[in-house]
Amino acid sequence: MAGRYVVGFDEADETQVAVVGGKGAHLGALSRTDGVRVPAGFCVTTDAFRRVVAGVPALDERLDRLARLEPDDREAIRALSAEIRRAVEETAVPGDVAAAITGASADLGQHDAYAVRSSATAEDLPTASFAGQQDTYLNVVGPDAVLAHVRRCWASLFTERAVSYRLRNGIDHRAVRMAVVVQRMVRPDAAGILFTADPVTGNRTISSVDAGFGLGEALVAGLVNPDVFTVRDDAVVTRTIAAKRVAVHAVPGGGTRVTEVDPARQEQPALTDAQVLRLARLGRRIEARFGRPQDVEWALVDGDFQILQSRPITTLFPVPAVDDGEKHVYLSVGHQQMMTDAMKPLGLSMWRRTAMAPMHSAGGRLFVDATRHLATPAGRAAFLNLMTRSDPLTRDALETLLERGDVVPTLPDAGPAGPPAGLPPATIETDPAIVAALIEGSRDSVAALRRDIRTRSGPALFDFLTEAFEEHKRVLTDPVSIQAIMAGMEATWWLNDKLGEWLGEPNAADTLTLSAPGNVTSEMGLALLDVADVIRPHPEVVAFLRDVGDGEFLDELPKLPGGSEARAAVEDYLDRYGMRCVGEIDITRPRWSEQPATLVPLILDHVRTFDPGESRRRFARGQRAAERKAAEVLARLRALPDGDRKADETRHMIDRVRTFIGYREYPKYDIISRYFAYKQALTAEADRLVRAGVLADREDAFFLTLDEFRDAVRTERVDARLVRERRDAFRWHRTLTPPRVLTSDGEALAGAYRRDDVPSGALVGLPVSHGTVEGRARVVRDLAGADLEPGDILVTAHTDPSWTPLFVAVAGLVTEVGGQMTHGAVIAREYGLPAVVNVPDATRLIADGRRIRVHGSAGYVELLS
Repeated sequence: MAGRYVVGFDEADETQVAVVGGKGAHLGALSRTDGVRVPAGFCVTTDAFRRVVAGVPALDERLDRLARLEPDDREAIRALSAEIRRAVEETAVPGDVAAAITGASADLGQHDAYAVRSSATAEDLPTASFAGQQDTYLNVVGPDAVLAHVRRCWASLFTERAVSYRLRNGIDHRAVRMAVVVQRMVRPDAAGILFTADPVTGNRTISSVDAGFGLGEALVAGLVNPDVFTVRDDAVVTRTIAAKRVAVHAVPGGGTRVTEVDPARQEQPALTDAQVLRLARLGRRIEARFGRPQDVEWALVDGDFQILQSRPITTLFPVPAVDDGEKHVYLSVGHQQMMTDAMKPLGLSMWRRTAMAPMHSAGGRLFVDATRHLATPAGRAAFLNLMTRSDPLTRDALETLLERGDVVPTLPDAGPAGPPAGLPPATIETDPAIVAALIEGSRDSVAALRRDIRTRSGPALFDFLTEAFEEHKRVLTDPVSIQAIMAGMEATWWLNDKLGEWLGEPNAADTLTLSAPGNVTSEMGLALLDVADVIRPHPEVVAFLRDVGDGEFLDELPKLPGGSEARAAVEDYLDRYGMRCVGEIDITRPRWSEQPATLVPLILDHVRTFDPGESRRRFARGQRAAERKAAEVLARLRALPDGDRKADETRHMIDRVRTFIGYREYPKYDIISRYFAYKQALTAEADRLVRAGVLADREDAFFLTLDEFRDAVRTERVDARLVRERRDAFRWHRTLTPPRVLTSDGEALAGAYRRDDVPSGALVGLPVSHGTVEGRARVVRDLAGADLEPGDILVTAHTDPSWTPLFVAVAGLVTEVGGQMTHGAVIAREYGLPAVVNVPDATRLIADGRRIRVHGSAGYVELLS
């Protein structure tokens, strides 16, 4: 049966995106919103599009080819998309479809002019705006011309830019359908764009208005700079009036032309302040209608505003949902955990349930509320001092907010200032037995978890997890454990501060902590060298591993000479470290034990690059270097006035740092060990739901929170629509860049380095491991894609412990995220790698293969020719 090919605005709303597309759905909703004027029009539905493309020759085969292209293969995309567009435009429009379209435009006005705009089903959605991806045609006169331009809009679904956008965002070409909006043309005095939130900072309390004379096309095409107004609290707070030398106007009979603006008007504002405020209030009404900030296209016609379209601003980072009417300042957890990627709902809820501090989620990331710590002068000073050592960019962002004084209230100090919450003073003896006991206690607790969780399933598993999380938090919040961590960190700071003051020795702790005992993360990196030692003597095993894809390979190894030994070495490594993976704080990420092939390229790099026994030699070299440095600084100290005292204090701190700094990595190992046990049990439950037909796929469970997962197990029911929506949201979240600091008004702050002591053009960061190294930059975004040679410098967004095996093969490290005591910095010092972290946009500004020089003591990276 034929579908319905035309729908009036008065019949469309947000529930009909599949029929009229995103733009049509929004216009339909706006046309019935009090106080909002929308020019009359109708939508050509996706049923009409389906009828037409059904007649396009070989379309399925072409779409298959299109789906296989890489987003960066511009030539292939250009050629194939042009081929599909021609085929769509050349396909005849069925008579009943054509009649419906021409009849609807004739009913609106046989001789009127129209704007004909694309309205794709994946367009103007909360998670993807597709702004500018398809085509718009203005001042189209007459029903036949409308039909011709509707056909062009259908074809514009396959423009090069639209195809590339879908490929980059993982959107199936077949899943998108094209509706078309046909809207009566208006001839405005002024037109432009209204953002109901600041599109740069994200601040939801600010509206921004771009305005020019004539049609808004002059602004969209970049023919003129717009007037720009910002509005806050119903007042214009800034205005920039541009010289608007040209304007675009409709031409009688169809089309548009560029005309010169009267010189006397060029520098006159396109809107009065009163009109700007009226427009901003109208924007708030539209924003309330759709429940999120909007990008609104408007036109001023005879003193009245008409709304031509409205879409969500999808580039804004979401704000944590805390509706208490108070101002809040949130800090990114991912920047502290060295994992700023988006997390799936199960991962978010698991981390929140097991974390030591309350957390909020937004945009697939976690945040902690720092408002209380910043509210009093003493608390503020202590917190900012902590940020100075961990992340100076966060400190700068916070200081920017605090200097403004409009977000965080200042309260009187309640009493004497103490250390920030969760960081007790390190009053603990320098005794290796303390660390040994902590590690033994952790291992016993994890072993008990693994033993007990195997016997739980169904609703009983979730009851058990509640108890397990309490033990999880008990181990992590053990005061002795925290004191041991702080003892190592404070000894590091003391050595750097005092030896810098007494000897002019910068970052002395970097060498003094080389090959410190008990660092489970650095041991993990060296242990993979030992695996390579087992495999290296067996050429048939090496040849086999070179051809391993993503599938299973361990079962095949024993069939080869030396394969049994190789398999045993890999399995032993996985027994100790198989719970780790990239982005390991997200429980939904595949672990090495689940995908052991992830390790194969790293093992083969070690086989090719190193000689047997490298792990022992490397550790011994570090020990000797640390011992020589200790002897050197102690001898120099003793030659100073009061030198014996200084040397004795330093000797004590060296012992202290080497006793405790390795333990800094162990609590994370404990967490991830527990996470793997939780994941194995939860995955078994997901598999049961798949077998029962409740879930279509095991990974659907990852898009549920833990409580929703519990309910699904109990009721054997899951809302498939919710899972689909969560998948869409996750795809959107992955496109967002999380800010270091986020306010409850939506303002996102990244912070800045304020230094004038670096060479021109150098990239500034945080020095975390001393030394200078020059080499080829290898920009690595995925551990599996690393292709490193000796002497290369690893450049990446962030590292967690799973990246450690790469550190043994490189000469230096540059990351976009990190601090003095985050994992990448600790391991870089352990391995003696010059390292600069917290370098904004490093993976974008440093081209893969370019020679760079890393100044690990001074904290900057030079880009060489």
